[in-house]
Amino acid sequence: MGHYHDIAADLREPSKSLRAAMPEVYGAFGALHQAASGDGALSGTTKELIALAISVVKQCDGCIANHAKAAAKQGATPEEVADALGVAFLMDGGPATVYGPRAWAAFHEFAGIDL
Repeated sequence: MGHYHDIAADLREPSKSLRAAMPEVYGAFGALHQAASGDGALSGTTKELIALAISVVKQCDGCIANHAKAAAKQGATPEEVADALGVAFLMDGGPATVYGPRAWAAFHEFAGIDL
């Protein structure tokens, strides 16, 4: 499928196993995720763009895969993703110029758009 699909797939089984080992913690995190990522004063799409930019700043490929997929599913446009990644560049400088293109590629992969 693609590199970021592979990252998401590689995390699937270990995540399930860890979730089984600490269901209360994962349940609480799941509830937090639902509460924080749904539509509110900001749209769910905007929140996923924020999360994608934070994923770049945190240099987390698993987070990039998850939030790029969610941004694509929410209907984010390439222009919106680029704009959010520009903010990551502003806030993180050089390292974001490495992880930003990763997020860009991941979004394109999940959105089914050629680079």
